[in-house]
Amino acid sequence: MGVTYSQFFPPHPTLTEANLPSQTGRVFIVTGGASGVGFELCTILYQAGGKVYLAGRSEANAQSAISKIKALPATSPGELNFLSLSLDDLTTIKPAVKAFTTLESRLDVIFNNAGVSLPPSGSVSAQGHELQLATNCLGPYLLTQLLLPIFLRTAEAANPATVRVIWTSSMIVDIAAPKSGIDIADLTTPPTDPQKNYVTSKTGNWFLASALGAQVGPAGILSVTQNPGNLKTQLLRNAPWLMGFLTAPLLYSARMGAYTELWAGLSGELGIADGGKYVLPWGRVHPSPRPELLAALKTKEDGGTSVAALFVEYCEKQTAGFR
Repeated sequence: MGVTYSQFFPPHPTLTEANLPSQTGRVFIVTGGASGVGFELCTILYQAGGKVYLAGRSEANAQSAISKIKALPATSPGELNFLSLSLDDLTTIKPAVKAFTTLESRLDVIFNNAGVSLPPSGSVSAQGHELQLATNCLGPYLLTQLLLPIFLRTAEAANPATVRVIWTSSMIVDIAAPKSGIDIADLTTPPTDPQKNYVTSKTGNWFLASALGAQVGPAGILSVTQNPGNLKTQLLRNAPWLMGFLTAPLLYSARMGAYTELWAGLSGELGIADGGKYVLPWGRVHPSPRPELLAALKTKEDGGTSVAALFVEYCEKQTAGFR
């Protein structure tokens, strides 16, 4: 209960624009960077001198966001660029990666920030997958895997754990994930309840973060997931009005969520040994994840249930044809 309470009322952030070191020379991708937490994160990184790619489907929205960010005061700004992709359409991912790697020779951090929550029941992606699973898991998984070559090249000349992949989960994982973590049968036959599918996708992000941590940790790349916090963003636009009314007093500004992601992506308090861990608002490692979820992260050979491995295997199979 204490951990859940502290996610509603987190301690003060320790890494903000006020004490962030210069990010000059570093390159970032932020999915969903045109609004909400992504917009705030792009603003902070740009004003710190970073080169930031706002990745999303709408160039008009991205260019509008870029104009707004550039209009803000900044002493040593970096660069802002649009990267076209739609996470709910796997055919757009490989062209986006090709476009990025044609322009850039390094990538320091990707923030898999974009997501969808509680769309109308039955909503599906371009490939027919449940929309939340597609947008929150399959798209980011494929994007990240295709970017691994440039990540690995960047890590060769970087300090360990400074090259990072940041995934996005939710407090709902602590509250509502089933004991198995994910009901694997729900992947092929999604429930009609959008809330349950959302829980699956957010738990899945943790599973993907953990698996990637094991995959690339030996190369010096850190992969973690984070709950940005309970925020006033467009993520709740599809939620029932009563949910929005009841939760409104407990919601924080999008800038606070950006501090969580900033800490996950740039804090020197994290090292390679933290690969696969879960970051809480506004920047701290989850002290006590549910034991059954930790078991799901482990293979049966290591005393766990292998549910995370099954989820990653599912994501790999669904995206293999789009490499």
